Amino acid sequence: MSASFVPVPAGSDFPLENLPYAVFSTKTNPTHRLCVAIGEHVLDLKAVAHLFPASLQDALQAPTLNLLMSLGHEAWAAVRAQIQKLLLKGSEVEQNVDLRNAALVAQSEISLHLPAQIGDYTDFYSSIHHATNVGIMFRGADNALMPNWRHLPVGYHGRASSVVVSGTPIRRPLGQTMPEGAEKPVFGACKLLDFELEMAFFIGGPGNKMGEPIKVDDAWQNVFGFTLMNDWSARDIQKWEYVPLGPFTAKNMGTTISPWVVTTAALKPFLLDNFPQEPEVLPYLRQSLPFNFDINLEVSLKPDNDVETLISKSNFKHLYWTPLQQIAHHTITGCNLRPGDLMASGTISGETPDSYGSMLELCWRGSKTVELQGGKTRKFLQDYDEVIIRGHCEKNGLRIGFGSCAGQVLPAITL
Repeated sequence: MSASFVPVPAGSDFPLENLPYAVFSTKTNPTHRLCVAIGEHVLDLKAVAHLFPASLQDALQAPTLNLLMSLGHEAWAAVRAQIQKLLLKGSEVEQNVDLRNAALVAQSEISLHLPAQIGDYTDFYSSIHHATNVGIMFRGADNALMPNWRHLPVGYHGRASSVVVSGTPIRRPLGQTMPEGAEKPVFGACKLLDFELEMAFFIGGPGNKMGEPIKVDDAWQNVFGFTLMNDWSARDIQKWEYVPLGPFTAKNMGTTISPWVVTTAALKPFLLDNFPQEPEVLPYLRQSLPFNFDINLEVSLKPDNDVETLISKSNFKHLYWTPLQQIAHHTITGCNLRPGDLMASGTISGETPDSYGSMLELCWRGSKTVELQGGKTRKFLQDYDEVIIRGHCEKNGLRIGFGSCAGQVLPAITL
């Protein structure tokens, strides 16, 4: 690909081949508007919307990505191609000084917001290594995976209202727990607060009508793009409350996502074969298309006023169930999906202890400590700890990054 006229530093997450979407504002213009990242700048899509076909202009001037998401994959391809054209050397944006000054904004000068109005949020449980680890802890090695796990992508409906953008603090939740050996529950602050290393994707396209499932090999048309996620978890609250209906208040206090949405088009060079599945799944889940990606993921933990420590390195490729299978299963009942709906992977753990995607696994249910720089240790998260998730793909000199997904733990409120 030809070079962009906007400088892209070596090792940047945001070359011309990436162009992740976000919603931003500035102090001088607090209006929420769309942008793509390029190097250390963003291109304000509202400022250049007049250079796109009329059918795309309303979506590019909207305050969220929902309208663009709804237009479908052909429109997404057209927008991407035109953005790349506008960022090439010699383009109209480069040559028009006033337009260039209006449309290009330094990332250091912007505030980033949720990229979409999220109507519904579903969290899956798609990493076989994570599911196996948790199963061993609570049920033993012989019964690690529940009988249904290899037959369907297990999931539950999360809380869309508490999905927040990177940088938003998360308050330690209050709730009921059942201490070991106690006869009745107690009320208080969560003592076993955890992160969960996840990725999520946004639903795009017009969606499906209620009562009409999406076929697994058509589901790619409904994946707009991917983002990093930390689905915070109150382990002690969850242990007491989850029977019989699953997670509730232990998971609804906050879910953090990166502001950047990396499109499937940008990820194509990093496609991998799907994770092998045994036994063979039912026909409606049999996927012929590869839709697995080599995305390097890492988690760092930073105590208050201290340096961060890298505590986990994992990869998206460890997911047993693909996004296309998740969509096919989600809609097989006739459930209707809408543009801007958010689908999460569940915790992504690899096979080795240094690739586990939660404190629950890293400390193995409290039996080990996680060593931090400076001699500090952790089993679960303490007040003012900051968790930072990063992700990128890299191959043949091309790096496609996701930025970061960060949140700091605040103390529980006093009632």
